[in-house]
Amino acid sequence: MFDYRRTHNCGALRKEQIGQSVTLSGWVHRRRDHGGLIFIDLRDRFGLTQLVFDPEKNPQLHQTSEKLRSEWVISIKGMVIARREGMSNSKLATGDIEVLVQELEVLSKAKTPPFSICDEINEANEELRLKYRYLDMRRGDIAEKLVKRHHAMLAIRKHLDQQGFLEISTPILGKSTPEGARDYLVPSRIYPGSFYALPQSPQIFKQLLMVGGMDRYFQIAPCFRDEDLRADRQPEFTQIDIEMSFGKVETLMSILESLIKVIFKECNHIDVAVPFRTMDYKTCMDRYGCDRPDLRFGMELEVLDDIAKKSTFSVFHDQLNEGGTVKGLCVKGGADISRKSIDEYTEFVGRLGVKGLAWMKLQENGLNSSIVKFFSEDLQKELIQRLHVQAGDLIFMIADAPNRANQALDHLRRRLARDRDLISKDKLEFLWVTDFPLFIWNEDQRRVESAHHPFTSPHFEDIHLMEKEPLKVRSLAYDLVLNGYEIGGGSQRIHNSDLQQKIFELLKLTPEEVKTKFGFFIEALTYGTPPHLGIALGLDRVMMILTKTENIRDVIAFPKTQKASDLMMESPSQVAHDQLVDLGIAIIE
Repeated sequence: MFDYRRTHNCGALRKEQIGQSVTLSGWVHRRRDHGGLIFIDLRDRFGLTQLVFDPEKNPQLHQTSEKLRSEWVISIKGMVIARREGMSNSKLATGDIEVLVQELEVLSKAKTPPFSICDEINEANEELRLKYRYLDMRRGDIAEKLVKRHHAMLAIRKHLDQQGFLEISTPILGKSTPEGARDYLVPSRIYPGSFYALPQSPQIFKQLLMVGGMDRYFQIAPCFRDEDLRADRQPEFTQIDIEMSFGKVETLMSILESLIKVIFKECNHIDVAVPFRTMDYKTCMDRYGCDRPDLRFGMELEVLDDIAKKSTFSVFHDQLNEGGTVKGLCVKGGADISRKSIDEYTEFVGRLGVKGLAWMKLQENGLNSSIVKFFSEDLQKELIQRLHVQAGDLIFMIADAPNRANQALDHLRRRLARDRDLISKDKLEFLWVTDFPLFIWNEDQRRVESAHHPFTSPHFEDIHLMEKEPLKVRSLAYDLVLNGYEIGGGSQRIHNSDLQQKIFELLKLTPEEVKTKFGFFIEALTYGTPPHLGIALGLDRVMMILTKTENIRDVIAFPKTQKASDLMMESPSQVAHDQLVDLGIAIIE
């Protein structure tokens, strides 16, 4: 039988191997018949090697090579020779050589693929490529991203091991607990009517590891959330989960910065500058309208409530009287934006629930707009000064409820930056966001909820506010943001059982609910718990940025669609009736 074990991969051969006998195996990438010589580009994940079939040296082999087609798997033995003068290919690492084939074995034939494998342009639609993901991998781009992901994971493990962290696996089948998104549930056959939950994160387990004295833990952990998806979300994802005892926030931040530095150096040969800058939550919301700002460009937001109050513009007054706000931003050089484009931006923010988009342009004769008449000359000067407006700039303003105004201006700011090509693709802007609110208000249920999760420690300086002004309490939570993406988040945990019980009371969880959902955890806290804190980095989002893609599916081997379906396996799918009977489950139509 033909021995298809390779002496070299398809990206390895160079001038130094000329004259050597080699064995190569891989896929037929391209076949070219030059009316005599037949050339085959042989491909594996390492690269391409050009094969030559010469009719004068082996007529029978040449005849066999005429039958080869794209994506057939073949193995060859041959001699490495130099390419003819002027025929080198500088685009290929193997471009100075070719292999004169002396033996050939067809290992596997292939049907015509549903899209071109050798075409480097992704012309096939994404659904088709997801259905045939194993073929899409052969095209190279996905494979390169998966290789880079592998190197990142190796670097993570090595670095955290050097920092004294232990890699410990935690259960996949766990208990349903409130974490902010829906759980994926797994029915139990042995305990009919009971369910396991797939982990949204290993949150409770990693805290229990600290109670167990493991001191420093990490895991590259699979996580699952049943939530609405978008380009940077998947129902199953991977996070770099980290927890440590007897540390402070600044200690953990330093460790994370060193880890990020190692990942970017190892994967992209980039020297990341540390320490990262820090900004509190309130400042983020005031300046950028969101808690994950993209700092690669300017256009900071400004609160204009005081100026709006002194104007005679009734639209602004109406919003302010209803508890709203007026905020704006300056688009440098934006006076060249046409009225048609302004209408498109107005429609864009309208889809976010905002009723209008006010604008002014600063031209040689002053501010120009249909609403300028509502602002006195002094107010116009104040507006120009507040937003740092210069001749040729454009002002956009939104008046609405604070949350809606912030969201709309955040999206508008990002849209303007893309449209005006203000974002440097190679720039990396890291930011620690701190001092998040500990609680948020649930209007429907008329009670407070945890902004992060119920095990997050309040800011020690704000504990006295918890009873009467809980919405003013800051948490010891922190997010790591990169180029407008939240790539990680964590917090100092509560290690005092009395304080944890107080949080549950403020969340209006009954003793029965606490016992049912967290009883084992609360008991663990009573046996001596060290101060501990942690963070989870989204590996998939980090890889998106490292590989310069905006689609999280590009960095996952077998991802789901935006509707959480697997087109290749055709899942989710129905199961046999007998399986449902075993589980005591009936499907309600």
